[in-house]
Amino acid sequence: MSDSDLAGLRERAANGDRDAVDQLVELAGERGDLAELRQLAESGNTDAAAQLVELATERGDMDELRRLADRGDQDATDQLVELATERVDVAELRRLADGGNRDAADVLADLTEQDDETE
Repeated sequence: MSDSDLAGLRERAANGDRDAVDQLVELAGERGDLAELRQLAESGNTDAAAQLVELATERGDMDELRRLADRGDQDATDQLVELATERVDVAELRRLADGGNRDAADVLADLTEQDDETE
C-alpha cells in the first residue's frame, strides 16, 4: 500500500468509515506498527487494543504491556502476569500484586513456597 493510499485510508477512518478503521487495524498488525495501533486503541477501538496486546506479547514487550495494564486493559494485565511468571520477574510480579492483582500474588506465593522447599 502506497503512502497516499494509507493517508486516504486514515482520512476515511477519521471520518467514521468503520471498514477503513478495520483495514487500518489489520494493516498495522501486519506491519507491527505499535504507534498506529496505540492511536487506534486510544480512540476507543477494541480490535486495535486487542491487536496491540497480542503484538506486545509476541514481542515480549513488557513496557508496552505494563503501559496498557496500567490503563486498565485486563488482557494486557493477564499477559503481563504470564510473561513475568515465565521470566520469573519477581519485581514485576510484586508490583502487580501490590496493585491488587490476585494472579500475580498467587504466583509470588508459589515462588516463595518453592524457594522455601529448596532451602
